[in-house]
Amino acid sequence: MTEPILKIRNIESFYGPIMAIRGVSLEVRPGQIVSILGANGAGKTTLMKTISGVMDPEKGTITFDGEEIQGSEPHKVVQKGIVHVPEGREVFPLLTVDENLSLGAYTATDKAQIERDRDLVFTYFPILKERRNQEAGTLSGGQQQMLAIGRGLMANPRIMLLDEPSLGLSPLLVQEIFAILKRLNEEQNMTMMLVEQNASAALALADHGYVMEVGRIVMDGSAQSLMASEDIQNFYLGVQEEGARENRRWKRKKTWR
Repeated sequence: MTEPILKIRNIESFYGPIMAIRGVSLEVRPGQIVSILGANGAGKTTLMKTISGVMDPEKGTITFDGEEIQGSEPHKVVQKGIVHVPEGREVFPLLTVDENLSLGAYTATDKAQIERDRDLVFTYFPILKERRNQEAGTLSGGQQQMLAIGRGLMANPRIMLLDEPSLGLSPLLVQEIFAILKRLNEEQNMTMMLVEQNASAALALADHGYVMEVGRIVMDGSAQSLMASEDIQNFYLGVQEEGARENRRWKRKKTWR
């Protein structure tokens, strides 16, 4: 088995006095898609921000390709090959599609590589090529999400951190974007770490998954094993009605690690 490209060990992160991440450990191997599942407030976004350098952990280590990177400045993290596509897209609305993509390559110096990366973006998102001179704020929600992913690709990442890429999108658009992510993984060997509330879509895409609750990892396993888990079906795939879910919550807390 290949060595993990990303190792997280016993990370703790805080918002002021509030501990948002509580001793989280996980691994991502080259070429994998790893999904992080959990409800709002579970700590998923905080985990992403801690990996990408937006937040500094109070404790623990983050090792990327054999080098500890916790506490590094975000632009240094990008230069090492970790790219964060944030929740809510955060495109620059008054800049054109092309200008947004160029900003994604702000740490790059090889102009030929930048243009190859732009061509790659247009290969997977041809609508962006059609609208390259259009202001990003005038794009649809789905097109803005494509632009956010494309902007991330412009940094020529070794691993992409994708925070809620399905947020606010129709089921048809979610299916389209997840199909493109799958193609990027298969055709470009793109390693991905995916935060998602849409557990069904996330596990269908992923190789491995982790489940977070109140800042902790409470379950992990292959995507197939998680999909087959009664707990995952009950609490994340909507198999049981709300009342039955609540009744099982206490049983689950006793049995999950």
